[in-house]
Amino acid sequence: MALEMGREDLMAYMKEIFPQVYRDFVVEELDEDSIVMRLVVEDRHLRPGGTVSGPSMFGLADVCVYALILARKGRQSLAVTTNSSLDFLRKPEGGTDMIARCRLLKLGRSLAVGDVLMFSEGSDKPVARATMTYSLPPEGSAAAAFG
Repeated sequence: MALEMGREDLMAYMKEIFPQVYRDFVVEELDEDSIVMRLVVEDRHLRPGGTVSGPSMFGLADVCVYALILARKGRQSLAVTTNSSLDFLRKPEGGTDMIARCRLLKLGRSLAVGDVLMFSEGSDKPVARATMTYSLPPEGSAAAAFG
């Protein structure tokens, strides 16, 4: 299945629908099967002890899978997270951006499932792994045409 939105279109759409957080995330790479996204780590993403917080890593995983669904399906911003699992593997670096590598395991008519590995920039050792499931609006519905 071809991409409905390329990197630039996806970033512009993310800015439109998530004006409150779009600056936090940058699509580094995008193809039909995967996306690489950066979390631009700032002080507000850190927890005591100087490490990236769990909620910030969850946000990266969630936005990463969501962005890949958008790139594949097009302007369907009403896809919603229905399940998530996040394993923290090792302490991320606090002063370093996070890099997420995501691939879709399933992209069906009603569900999408993505797998995400997250790294501190410059390291090849994952700091967290997430699996995210999304409910997709029925094709042809008002919800699917939103955006």
